[in-house]
Amino acid sequence: MERASARPLTRRPLVTLLTAAALAASGLTALTSAARAADADLARNGGFESALDGWTCTAGTTVTSPVHGGTAALKATPAGADNARCAQTVSVKPDSQYTLSGYVQGTYVYLGASGTGTTDVSTWAQSAPDWKQLTTTFRTGPSTTKVTIYTHGWYGTGAYHADDISLTGPGGETGQPPAVPGNLKTGSVTSSSVALSWSPVPGATGYAVYRDGTRVSTVTGTSTTVSGLTPSTAYSFQVTAVNDAGESARSATVTATTAQRPDDGGGSSGLPAHALVGYLHASFANGSGYTRMADVPDSWDVIDLAFGEPTSVTSGDIRFERCPVTECPNVESDAEFKAAIKAKQAAGKKVLISIGGQNGQVQLTTAAARDTFVSSVSAIIDEYGLDGLDIDFEGHSLSLNADDTDFKNPKTPVVVNLISAVKTLKAKYGERFVLTMAPETFFVQLGHQYYGTGKWGGQDPRAGAYLPVIHALRDDLTLLHVQDYNSGPVMGLDNQYHSMGGADFHIAMTDMLLTGFPVAGDAGNVFPPLRPDQVAIGMPASTQAGNGHVSPAEVTKTLNCLTKKTDCGSYATHGTWPALRGLMTWSINWDRYANWEFQKNFDAYFG
Repeated sequence: MERASARPLTRRPLVTLLTAAALAASGLTALTSAARAADADLARNGGFESALDGWTCTAGTTVTSPVHGGTAALKATPAGADNARCAQTVSVKPDSQYTLSGYVQGTYVYLGASGTGTTDVSTWAQSAPDWKQLTTTFRTGPSTTKVTIYTHGWYGTGAYHADDISLTGPGGETGQPPAVPGNLKTGSVTSSSVALSWSPVPGATGYAVYRDGTRVSTVTGTSTTVSGLTPSTAYSFQVTAVNDAGESARSATVTATTAQRPDDGGGSSGLPAHALVGYLHASFANGSGYTRMADVPDSWDVIDLAFGEPTSVTSGDIRFERCPVTECPNVESDAEFKAAIKAKQAAGKKVLISIGGQNGQVQLTTAAARDTFVSSVSAIIDEYGLDGLDIDFEGHSLSLNADDTDFKNPKTPVVVNLISAVKTLKAKYGERFVLTMAPETFFVQLGHQYYGTGKWGGQDPRAGAYLPVIHALRDDLTLLHVQDYNSGPVMGLDNQYHSMGGADFHIAMTDMLLTGFPVAGDAGNVFPPLRPDQVAIGMPASTQAGNGHVSPAEVTKTLNCLTKKTDCGSYATHGTWPALRGLMTWSINWDRYANWEFQKNFDAYFG
């Protein structure tokens, strides 16, 4: 959240390591003789007539125009640090000759093969306004049985098209997919998880687990626990066996109903079934003007005091200074402010201290800073009698070290120390302690594509950096309300980019949180879904409050789609969540400035 209403939040590009010199690194490999008549086309669905079947694409879809042959072609759009790579792995014979060919359109389009066992090859077109054929050849190594063929574009150069990709040469031993797993059973069932086990399948290298028809994880053993489930909800499960030749059919279905949630933990903090969360400018006026605590309407169920800020970036020493009279002439006294907080709490409202914001960079780089954070935040909570803490770390507060690649086991001190500090605060104040978080999409949903610096380095180390914090604290978390504003385009679970400005963006971003998503595109490393009662959707209250404001009609469409599966538009959600907790907005002050439009629409929708 930002203090200045007219100042947009800017971002650095995900990568800056790419140079023009890299564009010239690949030369066109000279063509050899045509493939022998006995050779076959080994590329699966090279004409993209069966959508993306056989291909794994970071940012691709199929279109009916333009096409080179048949009725479909690939369209892929590079963005950020993604060059829109589409690839498939093909079985080949060792020590054999192959010809790779395809037709492309666009600026800087590449076609290549890797894992050849000899010299990996690629060819490219610098400019292809019309369909242009690219061809290259290679010979496999003496023990090579698998080769990956691919096409990709270049960073920031727009969409490219590809069609009729072929790999001709002698076919390899493809083998057979494994048999269907048997004896799938449920084990321990809690309010948020179900344990599964099944019999081993000969020849399987892994197993894919499906929940209600959606693949949620890949494991190497014959048991797993599916977590992040909703209490008192029925789920169906299936499992398949996987090897290099493919995936088996799905097993027989088993069902389980999660237990009722006990009256403790993160969600038992006294919130109504559908809650409205708002930030109150308590330490500054902004262009919206100052709003006294007593004047906050009863519609607001959670009031976040903005902001507690550190004395220095790495001190961990958080201070909350109330707005001075010179900036806020109508500011109430400390005694009146505290009395108004107690009155709100008596009416069932929760009042939290929000730490961070746009200007409040917090980096807990040391154990000493962690301990100071705990003591200073505790002092604020105790002085004002608050209900809990909102973590609104933005900018460069959270950033992952280069060797920190697993969100389930973080190593970076600023992440590890924050998790430890919050757990200490929760233990101190007990189960009724309200914990909320307000990260930006850059730190959460962007983790679907990019996590930290990436396998090869060069990505923005902040990408997805909130994921380890959310995951480690998910059992303590009351609400996650991601800021669906001041955001660039983000890829959803449909592998399409979604942009601010309408219901579609909010639907896609929220669906990711409630369904779970692979981190950095790794299907075997899935961020588990949150419970719907833990999720609220963050939106600007007015056009002045932030980029990405949508009309009340679009807010209503968003809620209809996610809670009723109506008004969904082009994005297909992976479920229906009537228990979605509600909405968050920046801010109460800006909503008052806009004649309470956001609050009125929420009240009208939920009653």
